[in-house]
Amino acid sequence: MSIGMVLLTVTAVLVFFGVAQRVLDKLRLSDRAALILIALMFFGTLIPNLDFGLVQVSVGGALIPLGVCVYLLIRAETTKERLRALLGSVITAGVVYAMSALMPNEPEAILIDPMYLYGLVGGVVAYALGRSRRGAFICGVLGVMLADIAVAVVNWSQGIQQTLMLGGAGAFDVMVISGILGVLLSELVGELLERVMRAGGRSRPDAVANPVGRKEKE
Repeated sequence: MSIGMVLLTVTAVLVFFGVAQRVLDKLRLSDRAALILIALMFFGTLIPNLDFGLVQVSVGGALIPLGVCVYLLIRAETTKERLRALLGSVITAGVVYAMSALMPNEPEAILIDPMYLYGLVGGVVAYALGRSRRGAFICGVLGVMLADIAVAVVNWSQGIQQTLMLGGAGAFDVMVISGILGVLLSELVGELLERVMRAGGRSRPDAVANPVGRKEKE
């Protein structure tokens, strides 16, 4: 089982036991909806990809995550938040693409699996740019997807007829790591700042200078 599948399974367990309720509220998802989406992503990767010649699209690895991103963009509270998430996705894609271009060709020269590294860096960048749970998830997932497309376009422009596996095995793992890490960092940092301000005697924790909390007030 790949790391992406493992993370989805762990996430499903957390959702089932109600541990992720706060995060789901910010993402405007119910427990049932989250479990259904996770199941669709999990089993969607097991069915044959949609074949469009040089482009193959995974239902669970690309279409379902893209649909979630579109949903979160629609449910965003302001146009500014939507634009920030889209711009952050492009920047995240640029960072991941630059890393892939600079990565050494010799596998033995790399201390960590490049896919894991792309996902970790993508998640951190997504958190920094998304500035909300919704934005972080969009940046993490859509950013990795755009980076994958950019690599394929560059290869095609150089005459390399390489098939783009959108949401394929490795890309799916990177996408899951990046999206979940971005949301997790947003939640942990937001909670930490709220606790610090409460300990400091603030009567209004929502007044924390925390972009995550401020952008997601109900």
